[in-house]
Amino acid sequence: MKKNVSSIDKIVRIVIAVIAGYFAKTGAFEASWISYVLYAVSGIMLLTAVIGTCPLYSIFGIKTNK
Repeated sequence: MKKNVSSIDKIVRIVIAVIAGYFAKTGAFEASWISYVLYAVSGIMLLTAVIGTCPLYSIFGIKTNK
């Protein structure tokens, strides 16, 4: 797969992953299913930041890198 995520996009994704992971870990929300969703969001954001490819970007033809 071709890289379609820029450096700034990677940083934003990592920050979102950390924030979502923090809220999931602390149980900031009453419903337990929200924690599972936040863990999933955190994992997906971290994975796409590390590999540099976003499947949704590929589907819609978006590239944030040069």
